[in-house]
Amino acid sequence: MDTEDQGESRAARFETYDCSGGCPVEAALEQISGKWKGLIVYHLLPGTLRFNALARALGDVTQRSLTKQLRELEADGIVHRKVYAEVPPRVEYSLTGKGQALRPVIEALAAWGAGPGS
Repeated sequence: MDTEDQGESRAARFETYDCSGGCPVEAALEQISGKWKGLIVYHLLPGTLRFNALARALGDVTQRSLTKQLRELEADGIVHRKVYAEVPPRVEYSLTGKGQALRPVIEALAAWGAGPGS
């Protein structure tokens, strides 16, 4: 199954919830689960970043892992990827409206992670 087919099947899976009240939570967590996805969204909250700038912001991420996580976020409609037809090619990443809707969630996680009194 190619990446486009995976994206379509992933998106279709989250359109209906025919199970318990926890299904929307499961769907949301599946879309942002992964070692780097939350941090990718966090670093894209202020605005657009190029691939290498995002990699530097994340620190220890490998190019392969970052590419995979970005593709999954793009397939889920959270991240937008824009390729410029230049030499060398330039690729920029930004949050979609769906990605921006994660702002209060990511900010709440950041506050919770900082601990009390921070």
